[in-house]
Formats: sequence, structure tokens, C-alpha cells
Amino acid sequence: MKKLLKFLGSMGFAITLLTVLAAACVAASFVTQGQSYAWYAEAYSEGAARLIVGLRLDDAFHSWWLLTLTAFLCGNLLLCNLTRLKPLIARTKREADPSAALSGPADAACENVADPLPLFERLRLPKPKVCEIEGKKVLFSGRNRLGLWGPWVCHLGILLLILGFTLGQLTHREYTVYGVPGDTKPIGETGYYLTIDDFEVRLRDDDTVAQYVADVTIFRAPQGSTAVPDSQSDTVSVNHPARHGTPLQTQIVCAGEGIEIADAPGLRVYLNAFYPDFYLQPGIGPMTLSGRMNNPAYLYSITYGDSMVGMNYWQESDGPITVNDYSITFSEPQSYTLLQVKTDRFQTLALLGGLVTLLGLILAFYLLPAKVWAAAQADGTWTVYGQSRKGGALFREEFARAAGRDEAHQEKGDQA
Repeated sequence: MKKLLKFLGSMGFAITLLTVLAAACVAASFVTQGQSYAWYAEAYSEGAARLIVGLRLDDAFHSWWLLTLTAFLCGNLLLCNLTRLKPLIARTKREADPSAALSGPADAACENVADPLPLFERLRLPKPKVCEIEGKKVLFSGRNRLGLWGPWVCHLGILLLILGFTLGQLTHREYTVYGVPGDTKPIGETGYYLTIDDFEVRLRDDDTVAQYVADVTIFRAPQGSTAVPDSQSDTVSVNHPARHGTPLQTQIVCAGEGIEIADAPGLRVYLNAFYPDFYLQPGIGPMTLSGRMNNPAYLYSITYGDSMVGMNYWQESDGPITVNDYSITFSEPQSYTLLQVKTDRFQTLALLGGLVTLLGLILAFYLLPAKVWAAAQADGTWTVYGQSRKGGALFREEFARAAGRDEAHQEKGDQA
């Protein structure tokens, strides 16, 4: 069991987990997230669609395998911190112990120092404490012992960050609100309402879409009142879908949605995608040349029960789509704004994890622990020693500069 726990908390296992996680995220980035089985079958193939849906690659960041890898990574960080906590506390105490310093090796030394106090000052050390060890008078001082905790605090911050983000993703709730300017819609079961004040599609010089911008007002209306208290207006940028209606049933259908024919139970028409400026590029597939309604086209599919009746592209010039006794058309395409409202109870935990991680990085890279002690010699001079377990080369250079300056002062005193 001890060997297993040691392996699960080891650096090698952590590197392996991070490598697998990175590879999985890269692979998932090549798959469009959140689409239906029919969409994947149309975009790729039936076999690829089965693989994507079966492995949850359509929602990779909520999949069981990614959550399992994340759980192992959290366990690795937790075990790593728990196993290193006791040795780290002991090491922090040793850094403040003069007797432990005298028994250990030194990174730098300077002999025959008449007065060591200026050397302590030039090394930016606190006033040394005086003690007697093995019959010798010793001056001891240290700095930045908190720097020893940098990696440990950084691991803790990463653990909190992962937990906050993962728990937030598992427990958060998202609500979709869409409409045109002037619409007021409830935001799910939150008790809030959203009014779409304005919506703009900003185009580049080549008529391609640069951004989708919506001005919205969010408010909570008290029961039995039409007042709008605590309203908050804001401007948000969104991704684009489209808004369409059918004259037959006078019903608004948004891209990715479907409707059931009122008097034909089981017969459904889906609007899979909308292309404002449609172009079918050979060998690649459908695309839109711009964000303007120059050549609108609709990718639709029709199902009856669990069976697919057909899927195709449709434009107004094609005439009505005929299914049995029904004629179906799409008309009056209009851009609409789609907003996702997210509630996340663990956002504060993720923010705390980020701040703790930043603190750990500061401790690790900017607070370099060092200790200096001076031992009195029989001839009345002092030998000064210095040690730094982190940034030893930088500390030796700093010590040499401070000691050299001290020797220069000594030479001037001798000449006088």
C-alpha cells in the first residue's frame, strides 16, 4: 500500500497524467462540441458519429474519462502535499536553528572579518541573534524562509483551482435565452428576466462577420408587480445562430431546433444549420461567404418517429419541401442573439485557487531562502558563512560582493 501511495503521489505519475490530459484535450479540440448524432453523421460518417458519441467526445470536458483523469491528478497533488508537509515543516525549523547551520555545509565563507555586522546589513538580513554553540560565540540570521513553501503552496493552489473549476462544471446550470430586440424572456428558474434592447451584427470590410453584439437588461420582477427593480444593463458579445419561421405553422425555429407538425404526430422538421451567404465548395462542404443575407440556405432534416426521412440543403428558389401532404418552406431569415446564463457556486473556490497558485509562484521564484552565521575566532576575528538551498549561485555572487566590499573597507583601515 505504501508503494502504491508513493507512486500515486510521485512526480512521474503527475507528468504522465498531465501528458495524457493534454493529449486528450488536443484530440477533443478537433471535434465540434455539443452537436447531435445526426450532425456528426452528416459532417463525418456514421462510424465516426458512433465513436464520438460513444466516447463522449461530443462533450469531452464533461466526459467520464476526463473526470477520471482529473480525479487522479487531484489525488496526486493531494498526496504530494501530504507526504511533503512534515519534512517541509522540519526543514523550515532547521533553517532557523543556528546549531543546524554550523553542522551543515556552507555555500560561501569569508575569514578574518573584524566586524561581521556590516556584512549582515549588506546582505539585507535582519539583526543577527547572539548565541553560544560548543563554547563559541555565534551570530546568526536568516531571510525568506517562506520561500521554502513556494512549491507546496503552488501545488495547493493548482489543486484548489482544479477542484473549483471541475465542481463548478459539474454543478453549474446554464440557461439559453434568445430573441430579437424588444423581447423579454425569463432566465430559466432563476427568477430573473432578460430584455434584449438591441442586437447588432458587425461586419468586416469583406462582409464577413467580425462580432455579434447584444445590449441587454437583466432584472428580477417581484411577484404580483410589473415593476423592474434592480435592473442592470450591459453589452455582451455572442456567437451567431439565425432565426427563421415557416408560413405553414407560423413558428419560429432556431438553428439546432426542430418542430413537430401539429396534425402529424411523430413527423418533425429540424433546422440543422443556416448559411446567410451560402456556397458549396467542392471537396470541402458548405460555407458562408459573408454575414449578409445574400444567398440564404438552410440545412434541414426530417424525421418520423425514430427514422430519418431525409436531410438536404434548401433555398427559396428550390420551391416547397414536400412530405406526404405537407409543403414546408423557410423564409424571412433574421439574425437573433443567443445568450447563455451560467450559475457557478464554486467560482470563488477556483478564484481562490488561482490566487494561491500565484502566491506559490511568488514564494518559489522571488523569495530565495538564505542564512548567514559568523563564528568568533581565538584571535578576535570572525569567520562568516553563508548558505542558500535555492538560488545558490546568485547567493554566492551576492555574498562575494558583500564580502569583497568588507575586505576593501578593511584594507583602507589598515593603510590609515
